[in-house]
Amino acid sequence: LGPLLGGWLTSSFSWPWIFLVNVPIGLLVIAGTIAWVGETREAPRPQGEPRDLDVMGALLSALALGSLVFAIVESTTLGWRTQKAPLEIGGLTIHGPVGLSLTPVLLLVGLLALIAFLFRERSRGAAGREVLLDLSLFRLRAFAWGNLTAGTVAIGEFGLLFVLPLYLVNVLALGTLQAGLVLAAMAGGAFLSGTLARHLAAAIGAPGTVLVGLGLEVLGVGVLALLLGPSTPIALLVVTLVVYGLGLGLASAQLTSTVLAPVPPEQSGQGSATQSTVRQLGTALGTAVSGAFLAAGLSAGTGSLTGEAARYGQAMTDSAGSILSQLRAQGAGSGTLDQLGTVFTDGSRIAMAGSAGFLLLGLIGALAVARAARRD
Repeated sequence: LGPLLGGWLTSSFSWPWIFLVNVPIGLLVIAGTIAWVGETREAPRPQGEPRDLDVMGALLSALALGSLVFAIVESTTLGWRTQKAPLEIGGLTIHGPVGLSLTPVLLLVGLLALIAFLFRERSRGAAGREVLLDLSLFRLRAFAWGNLTAGTVAIGEFGLLFVLPLYLVNVLALGTLQAGLVLAAMAGGAFLSGTLARHLAAAIGAPGTVLVGLGLEVLGVGVLALLLGPSTPIALLVVTLVVYGLGLGLASAQLTSTVLAPVPPEQSGQGSATQSTVRQLGTALGTAVSGAFLAAGLSAGTGSLTGEAARYGQAMTDSAGSILSQLRAQGAGSGTLDQLGTVFTDGSRIAMAGSAGFLLLGLIGALAVARAARRD
């Protein structure tokens, strides 16, 4: 329902409200937590013994994940190898070394920080100290494969949520509220299948339910990648999104229960936090990777533009297609809009195919999860 609420807020008020709306929602959640969530506490520590918080682990993980995601997000601006543009942060201008882009530098920093984080967590865990990430959990095959699956599925799911609204607004000329209504078809399918998931899980098991759900997700995104065109009927998109939403509702919760089933109760907090982090990382990477696919598709397609449309090729890539809405409002010719719309549609299809690919990897991973769950 987030896209629908976001469309209403941006069309009725202004875009900062998509952030401000979280304040009252957050206050309600805090009030509900105080009212209904039971208190839990750790065993008391010996008198005078301080908490052994893994502060360095937190810093290393933030540096690792932040650098990796930032590098992928900004790669189209900075360049993958040679520098296309310097990094602008506030009043600072940062150039890469000897004409190279900062992208490989940031990727290297992120990779080294991630390696350092994993070594630190293993060392602290072996010494019996508190850790941010309990690596021993990954000895559980269902948990290890499940987290890998959850990450790849999140990349595919949020890649779709990044590209499809851009296509609806820029190519099909829908308003933000109308685009939100189209995307709400996913919520309808997910709500319906979410209520039925436990019955299906009782019949074929949670791992089998995950496989059915991911199969429907792959089918839905794959069909979308084939259907997208400059004038695809909205009704056809809605039907396809309902199918995708049905799969989303079946796979999401059942994947979580399958992954956490073998985790000992005393480590359940660590296990659920790990999977939540993996999903959030997949969300960030999904937006970044899908954006990179879209940008690559647009860059490849702008070479075919002719006449007036050729003037706006780079602007369309830089603006992620919003130049189309601006040109339409300025009364640009149909020939120019048709060419640009076709190129943006082709780029969107490439990004959709990428999302389908990650969901397919998630489906393959879910097969491994199902086998591991039987062994665990």
